[in-house]
Amino acid sequence: MVMSIVWAGMLALSIFSALMRGRLGVLTPAAMEGAASAITLCLSLAGALCLWSGFAKVMERAGMTRKLGRLLRPFFRHLFPEASRDAQALGYLTANVSANLLGLGNAATPMGVAAVRRMKELSGKSGATDEMCLLIVMNTASIQLLPTTVASVRASAGAAAPFDILPAVWLTSVCSVSVGLLAAKLFRRFSRA
Repeated sequence: MVMSIVWAGMLALSIFSALMRGRLGVLTPAAMEGAASAITLCLSLAGALCLWSGFAKVMERAGMTRKLGRLLRPFFRHLFPEASRDAQALGYLTANVSANLLGLGNAATPMGVAAVRRMKELSGKSGATDEMCLLIVMNTASIQLLPTTVASVRASAGAAAPFDILPAVWLTSVCSVSVGLLAAKLFRRFSRA
């Protein structure tokens, strides 16, 4: 709702500005060009998202997510002690982390929501638990091995080597997840005190 108001305000402001400066004739072609590039970008992102979401589905059907879950279980057991005991919650957590590792934030979100719902069922509490908040922090910080969405945007913008940003992405991902986890742990301690 708020974003609709923001976008409508920006549109009204640009029309008003073009009208006041006598440049209304420039506004229409620019708007059409922007709309055309937005459609092109959406289609290229949709193609990449479908490819990597399909890859994630193949991983799930081949049992690789279960194997990844077993591999990540010690990590999850430390961060999510309650949720890691439940096979369904662990599966959702694994799928969420796998999608984030592949840079598929849009594909990771439904699995994160499903994991939080399952955690809520397991806890029986009415509010958010520490584990739910921690998952949201991890999902938002999103450690990425392959930033496929960003690489797709760079490729559609004409980048010669869309994955040349890997070292910077790895560094910022590790930093953001580390700071997020540290902040969540600190806030957990302060809320209990």
